[in-house]
Formats: sequence, structure tokens, C-alpha cells
Amino acid sequence: MLDAVTAFVLTRDEGPNIGRVLEKLRWAPRVIVCDSGSSDDTRKIACDFPNTHLIERPFESFAAQRNHVLQHGGIDTEWVMALDADYVLSDAVINEIERLNPAAEIAGYRIGFRYCIGGQPLRASLYPPRIVLFRRASARYVADGHQERLHVDGRIEQLSGTIDHDDRKPLDRWLASQCRYMNLEADKLVERGF
Repeated sequence: MLDAVTAFVLTRDEGPNIGRVLEKLRWAPRVIVCDSGSSDDTRKIACDFPNTHLIERPFESFAAQRNHVLQHGGIDTEWVMALDADYVLSDAVINEIERLNPAAEIAGYRIGFRYCIGGQPLRASLYPPRIVLFRRASARYVADGHQERLHVDGRIEQLSGTIDHDDRKPLDRWLASQCRYMNLEADKLVERGF
């Protein structure tokens, strides 16, 4: 099924990560990188991969970016794989996707994660599985606090392979992101009347 999947990745200053992610996507006929104004070498690294198509778009929200790619990214495959710029596919999950022959009622696949720090997997993690492989026509993203939530119409199956969540950006950038995310989550709770 590998030739029936278009992958896409959202980026902004992901130079320490994007090459490892795209290396594991060389099997994909097309990978769309939607960049939100990187000032590092993210775009150059992405363009070094011949199957990569770069879209530049100012950041609104994660949901808006992902929906833009789904609707206007020129995707011509039935299946889409939506990844973050620090999600590195394992060989096991690539092999599993290659062997898939989904029934018509299956609309997507949930994949589990191994959380890594500096390339070293942690023994355990609370990072939940996510739907990252799905039929494009049955999916849409909605904003949910600092993140986005994917709604897929149809049955979701679980794959046994994993994705490494392996962010190699500096710790101070991660801490600053967590502060921004905390404010967005607080706004969400206040808006919902908690």
C-alpha cells in the first residue's frame, strides 16, 4: 500500500529533526512539507529529498495548517499519513503499512509511539497512540486547545509497529513551547466554562 499514501509534515525551524523524518519517508511517492516561516535550514533539508514538495504558509493553528494541506496540497492519493516533524517511522511500521490491504469500512489506522530523548527510547511513556494514517476524504481536523483533533468517519484499526517521538531541538525551545501550550489550554478551559 506504500504507493497509495501521501505523507505530510508541518514544520517551523525543525532543522535538527526533519532530515531523520524524511529519510524514513523515502518510500512515499510524495511528501508535502508545510513550513510556517522557518529561519533555519529546515526548507533546504526538505528540498534535498526528491519526493518532497514544499508549501510555505503562515501559521494560524495546527488544525488550519493540516486542513490546508488536505484541501489545497494537491494530494491525489486516497490515503494520507500526517506526521509531526519529530515523528520517525520504525521499519516495522513501514513494513506493516506495505502489507496493508484495508477493507472499505476501514477509514484509518492508529499507531503507538516510543518517546525518545536524544535518540534514546524511554522505558515507558504516557504518549497515547494517534491516528496518523487515514483516508483523506473521510477526515478533518478541529482545533482543541494547543493541539488539533482529527475526526475520521469510519472504523479505525490499530497497527502494531511504532513511531519514535524524537525531538532533538534545544531544551529551552521545548520549555518555551510548553509555556505557550499551557496558556492555550487554559484559554480552552475558560472558554468551556470550567
